[in-house]
Amino acid sequence: MKDFRLYAITGEQFHPGRSMIEVMEEAILGGVDIVQLRDKTSGKEELLQKAQALRELTRKHGVTFIVNDHIDIALAVDADGIHLGQEDVPLHEARKLVGDKIIGISTHKLEEALQAERDGADYIGVGPVFPTKTKVDVVDPVTVSYVREVADRIRIPFVAIGGIKLSNVDQVIAAGATRICAVSEIVGSGDVQGTCKAFLAKLN
Repeated sequence: MKDFRLYAITGEQFHPGRSMIEVMEEAILGGVDIVQLRDKTSGKEELLQKAQALRELTRKHGVTFIVNDHIDIALAVDADGIHLGQEDVPLHEARKLVGDKIIGISTHKLEEALQAERDGADYIGVGPVFPTKTKVDVVDPVTVSYVREVADRIRIPFVAIGGIKLSNVDQVIAAGATRICAVSEIVGSGDVQGTCKAFLAKLN
């Protein structure tokens, strides 16, 4: 997969009154390298429509497009990859379905990170680093100590995620993260482009 620094995930609840495509295009113009569609509430038909629109947008800008959970939707729109949680389809089974598409895995402890690396994940999510309201079923924050562990032990790309804001991202970078994912801080911002550029300035 292409290297990346800033990863944005959709979160329509954080920008009422603004369309998902408008917000995500602003994020891309601000420098986001990867866009993930994560939607836990829409039915399949609506989810497919959103995925098609995001696929068109990301192709237009040459940005990687990932679908969370829904392998069938990812295949239907020819997304670049999928992202799976610890309770989702096992990586080796997903690989049979998606072939050489990108597979990302959420991890919350070093054992999971090492397992994902052994199983052939293309990248892992590391978090939630801080408390977050983005996911209702979230595990306890892993803190920057887990980021440090992964930076020391894992060779595949990893992205730090969970409660990351401009006010605390310096701690995450100091722990060894070179790739950041933010949800509410980006899509809920009054200046999406500016927020993305500010994250990238810190990463640089």
